[in-house]
Amino acid sequence: MQVTPTLNEGLKRSFTVVVPSADLQARCDARLAELGRDVKLPGFRPGKVPASVVKQRFGESVQAEVTEKVVQDSVKNLLEEQNIRPAMQPKVDLVSTGLEGKDLEFTLEMEVLPEITVPDVSGVELTRLTAKVSDEVVEKAMAEVAQRNRSFEDVKEDRAAVKGDVLNVNFVGKKDGTPFEGGTAEDVNVEIGGQGFIPGFSEQMEGMKAGEERVITVTFPENYQAADLAGKEATFDIKANALKKPVDPTLDDEFAKTLGLESIEQMRKLITEQAEGEYKQISRVRIKRELLDALAEKTDFEAPQGMVDAEFGQIWSRIEQERKNGGLDEKDAAKDEDTLRADYRKIAERRVKLGLLLAEIGRKQDIQVAQEELLGAMQQEARRYPGQEQMVFEFFTKNPQAIESLRGPILEEKVVDYLIELVKVTEKEVTPEELADMPDAD
Repeated sequence: MQVTPTLNEGLKRSFTVVVPSADLQARCDARLAELGRDVKLPGFRPGKVPASVVKQRFGESVQAEVTEKVVQDSVKNLLEEQNIRPAMQPKVDLVSTGLEGKDLEFTLEMEVLPEITVPDVSGVELTRLTAKVSDEVVEKAMAEVAQRNRSFEDVKEDRAAVKGDVLNVNFVGKKDGTPFEGGTAEDVNVEIGGQGFIPGFSEQMEGMKAGEERVITVTFPENYQAADLAGKEATFDIKANALKKPVDPTLDDEFAKTLGLESIEQMRKLITEQAEGEYKQISRVRIKRELLDALAEKTDFEAPQGMVDAEFGQIWSRIEQERKNGGLDEKDAAKDEDTLRADYRKIAERRVKLGLLLAEIGRKQDIQVAQEELLGAMQQEARRYPGQEQMVFEFFTKNPQAIESLRGPILEEKVVDYLIELVKVTEKEVTPEELADMPDAD
């Protein structure tokens, strides 16, 4: 093949590649001959189909198959010979398909990975925050478990519902006097003053008795999932059926056994271990962020704009969804779109640079992701879809890119572990509140 460089500017590269028609035709003839030995056609013995018939029947498909294979092989050889590492999948455009005796010609455009100098991190100092699980935290968690497993008993005395009671009700929601879809229900247990309903819904039932009817007015949140109700006022016709009061279970061995545990001490131990695991995870996130901030200050290579564009596209899609749902934080909500785009493009560029740097460190240090680690990640992903685990595994086995999406985060964590071993780490004990008070990233 003949390769002509047409662009070498920054990280951008482009080439024109020409494959002589004779080479293309030779491959097509070889493929047709191979088919002729194996193909079975009516009226011909196996292996005795005339070449002209094989070409007539399969010529076009073979031409397309061989052209695709030649382009793939040519691109692969070019990258190897030129020692090029593309940042993303190269763009290939056919100029001439090689039909009717013409040479096969195509152009190849790409961005290459930058030259990355791994910075010296020996002088970096990090702080690993730690926190102990207090008895108060454990007791609070146990009380929450008890509350989630509490029972309810009928209120026998003739009294009105108070905060904390549970009122069994029927209700009909109306907008502008007309019932709306999904706004009608029967035998629903509503905790007075509890969460999970529209703000003001359960609170306005306080004071109702069994058998009483009441009309209440509420305003749906601006980010309510039903767009026709978001931010709108509605009424609910309420009928109280029965009044119940919660009964918290006693935190003893018998209660622990209802949860499948041996004793209340085992429950306390498991809650403590869970809290310790959560603290360690938060500590890990914080020291990793501190490390990445330090690395970001030491990166001075150019980021491939195609990768930045792709990363920004993903970020911006999430930002637009959050803005649509009213979920942007106050700082972002106060910015105009141009400022917001500029800010998040900087974040996208930072992510790309750090990702490339960590990948380069992993490559140079020969840090590998074991098959067992990938399998574990696949199993973890499959657990997110109960009953569809086999389908998830089949998806990963048939999609190498999906497997790579699991490999990347694992490799990143292993490289971070490697780097933390090289820097100076000072441990500092803080309160759980201080540990959870995550600062903004640089």
